[in-house]
Amino acid sequence: MHDLVTAADVEAFQRDGVVLIKGLFKDHVETLRAGIEHNMAEPGPYAAENLKEGEGGRFFDDYCNWQRIDEFQRVIESSPAAEVAADLMGSNTVQLFHDHVLVKEPGTSKPTPWHQDGPYYFVEGRQLVSFWSPVDPVTEASLRCVAGSHAWPKPVLPTRWLAEDSFYPNEEDYMPVPDPDAEGMDVREWAMEPGDAVAFHYGTLHGARGNVANQRRRAFSLRLMGDDARYVERPGRTSPPFPGHDMQPGQRLREDWFPVIYRR
Repeated sequence: MHDLVTAADVEAFQRDGVVLIKGLFKDHVETLRAGIEHNMAEPGPYAAENLKEGEGGRFFDDYCNWQRIDEFQRVIESSPAAEVAADLMGSNTVQLFHDHVLVKEPGTSKPTPWHQDGPYYFVEGRQLVSFWSPVDPVTEASLRCVAGSHAWPKPVLPTRWLAEDSFYPNEEDYMPVPDPDAEGMDVREWAMEPGDAVAFHYGTLHGARGNVANQRRRAFSLRLMGDDARYVERPGRTSPPFPGHDMQPGQRLREDWFPVIYRR
């Protein structure tokens, strides 16, 4: 097991679907900052601005850029993230799903809506983990996760963040988006230093407050998969879409697109 991970961390991740890993990217913060600036200067085809007309600040996000942004590729290859993911998932292999950048500039009051990532993706399994790592110190604008939500019997309805409508036509297969604060759920959040990372399952309900602080909140997210991850069909275009992937339900994700980055 990697030095950054304890048996208690693994137990917490399996039980709660979320755990804090201090210093996961601590040696890579400057590289990630440079990569995020590179990404913002040269957005990819999926880049989005997530504010409506008249809302203050800026909420930028973009994903699937590791192949063209060398800083991200270097961090994926040289950081301990893949080995830590294997430890947390209890997996012998780790595949890369994608990277994701989320930037809330100072004065961005818009919260990140509560959601699970899993319903947007075309992969399911027990061995799935995302790392969310800020490259700026965060307090109020930190990631917030609902402990145990990865084990709920039904997934939460995926919606479009700007249009606020349903992502798929089969709404009856999902539970409505809850209000964890009003409903007294066990919300985990941490004040974090640059390079710390929240590890959470694709099924963990999460969100974030707006960034009303006078500093940026730049975050790098890395989505990884273990031995039991399998392709599933969704009733619509997934996010990310990966057009032309040609995979069939029940298959492991194709390794030429989703490379194995760690083997135990």
